Amino acid sequence: MGIVAVVGRPNVGKSTFFNRLIKRREAIVDAVSGVTRDRHYGKSDWNGKEFTLIDTGGYVVGSDDVFEAEIDKQVELAIDEADVIVFVVDVTSGITPMDNEVAKLLRKHDKPVVLAVNKVDSNKARLDAVEFYNLGLGEIYCISAINGSGTGELLDQVVEALPEDAVDDFDELPKFAVVGRPNAGKSSFINALIGEDRYIVTDIAGTTRDSIDTRFNRFGFDFKLVDTAGIRRKAKVKEDLEFYSVMRSVRAIENSDVIILILDANRGFDSQVQNIFWLADKNRKGIVILVNKWDLIEKDTNTLKDYKAAIQARISPFTDVPIVFVSVLNKQRIYKAIETAVEVYKNRSKRIKTRELNDVLLPIIQNYPPPATKGKYVKIKFITQLPTPQPQFAFFCNLPQYVKEPYKRFLENKLREHFDFTGVPISVYMRKK
Repeated sequence: MGIVAVVGRPNVGKSTFFNRLIKRREAIVDAVSGVTRDRHYGKSDWNGKEFTLIDTGGYVVGSDDVFEAEIDKQVELAIDEADVIVFVVDVTSGITPMDNEVAKLLRKHDKPVVLAVNKVDSNKARLDAVEFYNLGLGEIYCISAINGSGTGELLDQVVEALPEDAVDDFDELPKFAVVGRPNAGKSSFINALIGEDRYIVTDIAGTTRDSIDTRFNRFGFDFKLVDTAGIRRKAKVKEDLEFYSVMRSVRAIENSDVIILILDANRGFDSQVQNIFWLADKNRKGIVILVNKWDLIEKDTNTLKDYKAAIQARISPFTDVPIVFVSVLNKQRIYKAIETAVEVYKNRSKRIKTRELNDVLLPIIQNYPPPATKGKYVKIKFITQLPTPQPQFAFFCNLPQYVKEPYKRFLENKLREHFDFTGVPISVYMRKK
């Protein structure tokens, strides 16, 4: 599938244009410059031709800002990846020195460039747009990203310049969301896995603002990794951008299959990490806990065992969750973490045959039946797995209302014991036979 990169200096409307093309409000849009920091991927199509779209941060030359230097690197990487580049400029400010710098950068690459003059919503603006021919990049396309005018002609030119389509099954891949507090090492983890600086990493908390998808296709694995912004306590979420980021992270959890929860070993499994864990559990997602920066912890014989026990105490009663101790910086056990996440995904997708379920569990239930309530005995006759994306089981009995939570937990534990659902929340329902 062809790749189209959207580039330009800060605040010319790249993310608004990106959102319009992918028909979703996925990239955060704000009047503050520098909101988009990483490369942000989406899918679009025009006249029956699909392509991948990359939104980039605003290109800035010669800035001392740590983010702006990293953003420039991300823009250059996006240009390297792309088949066609859409260079967005702003008619209201005319050609700026920064536009000239971006044009100079694009001329170095032998790739088709489509010049989009944004914010053209009047005849006067259309006349002003003529100035952009001076950039020496050929035809100009006058658009208004906010209301969509002019984007048709621009897209005609984009798809004409794209290579022939190849088959892509990106949307059907399993989704693994990497979540945690700010600065736990989420972006570094994905960078270490894919072997390139795909995400901006700094010591400043809140570097990642959007939820961004990356394909991981190595060692026989093929899935989507979603990097998310660090989730803070509500009281700490002040600026609008951070509020959007937290909402995106929550949505990424809701839309993923497996949650890789990264925590900083020095901070431990605090209440904020616990909240993220319960959010994943409530959404019935597969969960893997990664304890990062384990190399920085002073250790003795029982350190690992005690640390694990402390986490299990915080997540009880759902303690059947894999905990992997890693050092992202030293690349220690990061592939073990991915193997574990893939196992959890398989467990979440597992289907147990009805006959096998009944053969294994009915004798156990016969030996340990539900306690009698008000002199009435519950008889469980039949068990089946429901056709849902995550493991849910229906136990058919005569008096479902008398089966209490402790006995449902007993049934859940027996399911785990015999069928391996490590890392996956299980739902047990009692139904009238």
